[in-house]
Amino acid sequence: MMNPSQHALRDITRRHFFSRCSVGIGSIALASLMAERGAAAPAKPMRNPLEPKPTHFPAKAKNVIFLFMAGGPSQLDMFEHKPQLTALNGKPIPESYTAGKRFAFMDSSHRSDLLATKRSFQQYGQSGAWVSDLLPYTAGIVDEISIVTTCKTELFNHAPAKLFMNTGSGLFGRPSMGSWITYGLGSECDDLPGFVVLQSGPRGPRGGAVLWGSGVLPTTYQGVPLRNQGDPIVNLSTPPKVNPTQQRQLIDAVRELNLKRLVETGDEEIATRINAYEMAYRMQTSAPELMDTSGETADTLNLYGIKDPQESSFARNCLLARRLVERGVRFVQLYDTNWDHHGGPTENLEQHLPEKCRDIDQACAGLVLDLKQRGLLEETIVIWGGEFGRTPMGEVRESTGRNHHIDAFTMWFAGGGFKPGQVYGQTDEFGFGPIENPVHVHDIHATVLHQLGIDHNRLSVRSQGLDFRLTGVEPAHVVKGLLT
Repeated sequence: MMNPSQHALRDITRRHFFSRCSVGIGSIALASLMAERGAAAPAKPMRNPLEPKPTHFPAKAKNVIFLFMAGGPSQLDMFEHKPQLTALNGKPIPESYTAGKRFAFMDSSHRSDLLATKRSFQQYGQSGAWVSDLLPYTAGIVDEISIVTTCKTELFNHAPAKLFMNTGSGLFGRPSMGSWITYGLGSECDDLPGFVVLQSGPRGPRGGAVLWGSGVLPTTYQGVPLRNQGDPIVNLSTPPKVNPTQQRQLIDAVRELNLKRLVETGDEEIATRINAYEMAYRMQTSAPELMDTSGETADTLNLYGIKDPQESSFARNCLLARRLVERGVRFVQLYDTNWDHHGGPTENLEQHLPEKCRDIDQACAGLVLDLKQRGLLEETIVIWGGEFGRTPMGEVRESTGRNHHIDAFTMWFAGGGFKPGQVYGQTDEFGFGPIENPVHVHDIHATVLHQLGIDHNRLSVRSQGLDFRLTGVEPAHVVKGLLT
């Protein structure tokens, strides 16, 4: 028997549950719990925390696909045509450029040696954008994309810089952009996660799962990696000898236990756990259907450059990204690794950069064209880029390469109200730094959120007495010059 104070405490926690917690449960299970508590069941099921939410103002876009080239792609060999760099190849860069600057892994004796690219450049499209021979397919879509040559970040080593690009901070524990966006907008898909991660390359990105983590937000909003081989999601398949009825009974029983604990504690992570079980149950059907590309036409596969639709590749991941946003998934992030070309056995700028470009070029262009053909590009923001760029100065190891560079690097954007067919910003004669329209990482975040109908200053969460935002505490600006 409980004394009156215990009854009162239970009533308080129950009211906390109904007034504060968002739980994806059915009305039957909730009615069962309330009957045991001697209370009337509510008329409606509790809200799923991932259901769509209102925007701060009318949105231009609904979804995001972020094509992340992990390692730092060399803008000077792909997008930045610098004749003066070629003319002064091997000469010292003026000290005024490097004074007070720090570079990762670069000996001071090599810091001033300019390195010309060996790639040939041409201008393409009505915008006259310069693109090298490494990216013939991207060259064909320059009038669909907005190329930004003056991106700027703050951290020059891989893992912290990846964190900064993805979370707005180099510190662990901050929510990723995909988590913030699903937290702010929810998802339009009931049987797949709101934030999905796909990976290609010989290994995962430096930094690992924190790059798509939810940080101080509930784990409902973290990214869910999908695998190209085996089960799409680890531990998703029903164990052998367990039939559907038994599985449903188990999930219902676990849900009841979690609900009782949630009523007692008000712990939001229990609500997340309940939601995860229900989502996993639904994904047992939806995830295999998503991964089955047998219904795609030969023309579509050729558009992406997919030779074997069953083979794991960046190109297949691009196709899956389109299939995910078609199904209402809010944020899809593709990580492709091995873009770190310092100059070494596996980091040769002249050999391995062309190989990476062949891996991704046709698929990136194909994704943009496929989205446009299907009427999805207007509502989908496509982002291409890495955590930073590469220096105009060479780095001599076993072979030629370039060092990490944070002052000016290139990204491109398509769809979702970004202005197509333009090159935004201008760098100096060597491509070292911006001389017009610099764009900080926080400005990129603010601009993407703006196109989704979110005011970056109003999207925040309080944790341990602090208000956290994707764009941090320093001023961030929506880059209106990038938008239609």
